[in-house]
Amino acid sequence: MAEKQMKKLAKETAIYGVSSILGKFLNWLLVPLYTYVLASQSDYGKVTNLYAWTALLLVILTYGMETGFFRFANKRKEDAETVYSTTLITVGFTSILFTLLCLFFSTQIADLLGYNNHPEYITMLGIVVAMDAFASIPFAYLRFSNRPIKFAAYKFIYIFLNIAFNLFFLITCPWLMKVAPESVSWFYNPDYGVGYVFVANLLSTFLQTLILLPYVFVVKFKFDYSILRKLLQYSLPLLVLGIAGIMNQTLDKILFPYLMPGLVGEAELGIYGATSKIAMVMLMFTQAFRYAYEPFIFAQHKDKDSLGAYADAMKFFIIFSLLIFLGMVMFIDIFKYIIQRDYWVGLNVVPIVLMSFVFQGIFFNLSLWYKLTDKTMYGAWFSILGTIIIVIGNFVLVPILSYTGSAWASLACYFVIMLVSYYYGQKHMPIKYDFKTIGLYSAVTLLLYLISLFIDTPYPALNIGLKSVLIFLFLILLVKRDFPLKLTPIINRIFK
Repeated sequence: MAEKQMKKLAKETAIYGVSSILGKFLNWLLVPLYTYVLASQSDYGKVTNLYAWTALLLVILTYGMETGFFRFANKRKEDAETVYSTTLITVGFTSILFTLLCLFFSTQIADLLGYNNHPEYITMLGIVVAMDAFASIPFAYLRFSNRPIKFAAYKFIYIFLNIAFNLFFLITCPWLMKVAPESVSWFYNPDYGVGYVFVANLLSTFLQTLILLPYVFVVKFKFDYSILRKLLQYSLPLLVLGIAGIMNQTLDKILFPYLMPGLVGEAELGIYGATSKIAMVMLMFTQAFRYAYEPFIFAQHKDKDSLGAYADAMKFFIIFSLLIFLGMVMFIDIFKYIIQRDYWVGLNVVPIVLMSFVFQGIFFNLSLWYKLTDKTMYGAWFSILGTIIIVIGNFVLVPILSYTGSAWASLACYFVIMLVSYYYGQKHMPIKYDFKTIGLYSAVTLLLYLISLFIDTPYPALNIGLKSVLIFLFLILLVKRDFPLKLTPIINRIFK
């Protein structure tokens, strides 16, 4: 049974991964566009800072209702449509209120954040966040209904639209201004620069919302106050968890302009934001795993073999996370070309950010115990602890180490809350994790990484070849010990 569950989880992770990993990879390709096209590093610093704010606001506007919907739609399947309708109406109402707030107070908010010359940035991103928050519920419905292919398709539509609009405003329009200015001069301002990044986002998000409308009206609208009370009782602690969790990811980029003000600080933040994006491959894998894992743990909770399945999921998550870590750090001399040469000075933070993402993924895996036992306040306290570490770490380290200090603060945050979550999880929902295997792969990863640091010949091709051998050694261990090729889809036909 456990093997069957793992295959189902792997299949759904792969499908969600198409939209999450490949989709984020396509968005990832916007990073070189921004670093090569935007006028300066400080311009990309603005993008980094404002999108850190939008990520935080998106968590606030969804306030844990996605997970609450999964919990009560699975717990009360006969009332699943009412649960969905109630969730949709509630999140839709708060999203509209937030949009109005941004429209009426955009100038004041822009002054507060240091963008007093561009209050329209606040208006555009406020509308984007509100629409994204509302869209998260139809997307959750697709996951609940086991429609990963449609989920992936709709995500791809948004991604391609966003890329297309970015290319149009940042590449096509400047070119047309040179060869045929009359074709675009009626709407395009060449001096607006980084503002078109936010215009592109607004247009693509609006079209995504329209595309999702059939799943807004897929059920009859029915609002149940008793369901709402239970949803909020379950989800509001997740809001604290979510806020603290996203702050652990973005607070360094929000605080940075205050800790290192001026154009130098914006440029340093731009470098940190660009080099951190190289490490996003790890976060893409974690996100794809999360999309499949969250519905999986609620659906399998009553199965007698569920604890074994959770332990196996943790083991393989860590193994493949470590493989991604090695692949990224071994081939950093290739990945660095994703960003413009002026940003390479910040490449030293990539291994630190990668490992912080590994700990973040483990922390998410461990979170199943308080979600399944309805003790979500524990998750909130853990994340608040992480936020405290982030704040103290940034205030202490940024003035000394600049963005490298931010990276180390994030690593310390996730390492500590990972350990604390494991400690309390074993008290409330003991799971026998395979520490022997996890420890073996962790030790091998550390050894191979340390060896790679000494590979520094005058020949780049030779360096890459030698590091490829190290990756191959890890793969041999994986295949020989825990992932035989005969169990791998497609390849298993060869070894049948």
